[in-house]
Amino acid sequence: MKKIILLTTFSILFILINEVKSYGQGSQQQVVALKQYNDNTTKLFNGNNLDGWYSFLKNRGRDNDPKNVFTVEDGMVRISGEEWGCITTLAEYENFKLVTEFKWGELSFEPRLDKARDSGILLHSQGEDGSKNGTWIHSIECQIIEGGTGDFIVVGDGSDQFQITGTVAMEKQGYSYVFQPDGIPTTINSGHINWFDHDPEWKDMFGFRGENDIEKTAGKWNKLECIAEDDQLTIFLNGILINKATNVKPSKGRIQIQSEGAEIFFRKIELTQLSKK
Repeated sequence: MKKIILLTTFSILFILINEVKSYGQGSQQQVVALKQYNDNTTKLFNGNNLDGWYSFLKNRGRDNDPKNVFTVEDGMVRISGEEWGCITTLAEYENFKLVTEFKWGELSFEPRLDKARDSGILLHSQGEDGSKNGTWIHSIECQIIEGGTGDFIVVGDGSDQFQITGTVAMEKQGYSYVFQPDGIPTTINSGHINWFDHDPEWKDMFGFRGENDIEKTAGKWNKLECIAEDDQLTIFLNGILINKATNVKPSKGRIQIQSEGAEIFFRKIELTQLSKK
C-alpha cells in the first residue's frame, strides 16, 4: 500500500502557484514555485499616514508638496499625478517580497492628459534624489502603465552598475525586448524588457487595453508582487508570473513609487523579508 506523507515545517508558510501563458495557442501551463519566508512582514503603508516615506517632486525637492500630490484618504495612498515625482522609503531593502494592491483613478494631467495612465515602482534605488532627469533615484523599475504593467525599465546611469539580464524573444517590440522564459539571455543597462504578452500594437493612449492584458480595467484593484531574491527579480500580476530578470544590479536599495501624470491609489504596500539561505 502506498503511503502519502505530508511534510510541514514552520519555515514554509505558503506555496506560490502561478500560471504562465504559453506562446502558441494561448493555453496555460502550471508553474509551481516553492519559497521559504520568515514571518518578518512589514506594512510599509500603515493605512493612516506616510510614516517611513518622504516625498520628492521635480523642481521642488524633498518634502515640498504644496499641491498635495501625495495624500492618504480612506485608508489608501492617493497619488494625484499632477506633478512628476515620487514617495521614497527612508530605509533600504534587500531579499524581499513586496506586495502592493493598486487601482487607477480618473484624473490625468499634462503632458500625459490623453496618454496611457502611468506610474511605477522603482526598486533597488541608490544614489541621490533626482539623479535621473531631476526626478528619480537611479534604480530598476517595475513599470505600472496601462498595457505594460510588469515591464522592466532600467532607470540607470548607462553604466553596468544598473543592469538586468532577461531571457527574451528574438523579435523586439519597437526598441523594447520582450520576456520569454525559454528565450535568449540578454543584458541591458538602459531601456525596457516588456512583460511576456505585452500587446505588439500597444499605443500610448488613455484607457489602452491590450488583447491579452492581465491587468484589470481602470478602477478595479490589481495585485502586483515584486520578489527580489539575491540578484533576481520576479514579477507577478494578479497571480500570474509575467516577467523575470537575473544578474540584477544593484540588488538592494530604497523603494520609490512614482507620480507620473495619472491618478493612482494603493491600499496595500507590504514587504516580507526573505529567509536567508
